[in-house]
Amino acid sequence: MSNTPSKLALKWPAIVVLLLAVILLVYVVHRMNTEPSTDDAYVYADTIDVVAEVPGRIINLAVRDNQAVKKGDLLFQIDTRPFEIELARGRAALVALNEQIANMQRVVKAQEYNAESVRALVERSQVLVQQTAETLKRTEPLLESGFVSAEEVSRARSAHKAAQADLAAVELQAQQAASAVSSIDALVAQRDVIRSEIALAEFHIEQATVRAPFDGRVAALKTTTGQQASLIKPVFTLINTEHWYVIANFREGDLKRIRPGQPVKIRLMSDTSQVFDGTVESTGYGVLPDDGGLVLEGLPRVQRSMNWIRVSQRFPVKMSVTQPNPEIFRLGASAVVKVEIDKQTK
Repeated sequence: MSNTPSKLALKWPAIVVLLLAVILLVYVVHRMNTEPSTDDAYVYADTIDVVAEVPGRIINLAVRDNQAVKKGDLLFQIDTRPFEIELARGRAALVALNEQIANMQRVVKAQEYNAESVRALVERSQVLVQQTAETLKRTEPLLESGFVSAEEVSRARSAHKAAQADLAAVELQAQQAASAVSSIDALVAQRDVIRSEIALAEFHIEQATVRAPFDGRVAALKTTTGQQASLIKPVFTLINTEHWYVIANFREGDLKRIRPGQPVKIRLMSDTSQVFDGTVESTGYGVLPDDGGLVLEGLPRVQRSMNWIRVSQRFPVKMSVTQPNPEIFRLGASAVVKVEIDKQTK
């Protein structure tokens, strides 16, 4: 009998390897269908451009690049001396104006005491003007008939002119009282303007001290003390480290199994030994296609690979991280994400 192994015995290892490969393929496909995962993911956090609220020279830059800060920590201080000068000028102007208004109010008060007598004088002068006008009207026609003398007509005319002069004088006195009151109104309105200028100077002094609005980390700091801060150019960027997220780009065929609230497992490429829990927050509803079509500004752009075949589009899914490790979480860091789909969401 020959010691040469049979052909069937030689095929058994290949058959076993093939079966294992099929089993492994079925397992991978099953896991992909039940627990979508992707390594096309990155760490994300909200950021703000820290810009000076008021223009001026930086006299104290209290942070350095990549430094961690707590909410309320001093970031930088703008020179407040120009605003303090404006504040002092406004306060001095307000004191002087208040004294002017007080003096004017005393004048008006004195005129108000004489208001009744002034009104009575106006009324009496008006009556006297009317009486002298009537007397003159009756007297002038009698001069031609000789019933009155020229002297009597002259006296009537003089009395009428004197009454008119008295009326003009008392009316001028009444106008002066009204003018004084209107002058006070204008001064009071001017006081409101000065008060607003004082409030604005105080606000500028307050805004010259810039503090951290949240726990964060300084990034892209490229200035130092003595730099002239503007209202347009950021001094640096502040990353919000209170909340960390992961943006994972999933194939469009996986989106039907991903829902807000589903738990996820997250690993960072910088340390794959640590696993972090997270939760799906939302799924993106628009990306810019690489192969033409409508281009919408502001949408995330996800690159497709292997242009020689049709590759399924990927859409970003935003996930919040439950307990991130602040030592390894960095904005833009690569991540691997797996969505845990329970029975109710399959």
